[in-house]
Amino acid sequence: MPSHEPSSVEDDATLVGRALDGDQTAFACLLGRYSDRILLMATRILGDRADAEDVAQEVSVIAWRRLAELTQPAAVRTWLFRVTHRQCLHVLRVRRAHDRIDTVPDVATNNPASDPPRMAESVAAFHALSTALAQLPPPQQRTWLLAEVHGLPHMEIARLSGGTEQAARARLARARVRLAAEMRAWR
Repeated sequence: MPSHEPSSVEDDATLVGRALDGDQTAFACLLGRYSDRILLMATRILGDRADAEDVAQEVSVIAWRRLAELTQPAAVRTWLFRVTHRQCLHVLRVRRAHDRIDTVPDVATNNPASDPPRMAESVAAFHALSTALAQLPPPQQRTWLLAEVHGLPHMEIARLSGGTEQAARARLARARVRLAAEMRAWR
C-alpha cells in the first residue's frame, strides 16, 4: 500500500498537486520547505520580527486560499516569495500611513556576544548599513535585499518585482555602487 505521507524528495509540483487535492500534510510540507526563508525575507524587509511573523502567517493563509491560482506548480517558491514581498509592501504602506518610523532591530539584544567592543563595532556597522539602505530608492533597496540577503538570482528578482532581468541587474548595480560609497568608512 503506497504511503500518503510527503517525503523530502517529492518535488514542489507534486506537493502542490497533492495540496490542491486537499492533502493538508503535503501543503504543510511545502510551506515547511520555505517558511524559514519567508520569515527571513520578511524580517529583512520589515526590520521587525513580530511584523515578519505576522506576514509569514498571512502568507500561509494566502497560499492555502490561492494555491489553485498558481499556473506553474514547479514555480511555487518564486510565487511564495512574491506573495511575501507583496505582504511586506502592504505592511510598509500601513506604517507610512500611520507615520511610523521604521526601527532597526536591536542586534545586541538578539545576538549577545562575549566580546562587547567587537559587538559595539558590529552594531554600529549594522546601523550604518541600515541607514545607507534606507537612503536607497525602494526598488533598489528591495533588489539589493533579494540579491544579497536572500541570494536570489536576477531572473527571480525580476519576477518578484514585475520587471525585466536587465532592470534587476541595473538596479542591483546602482544599489551596490551607492552602498559601497556610503560604507567606505567600514572597510
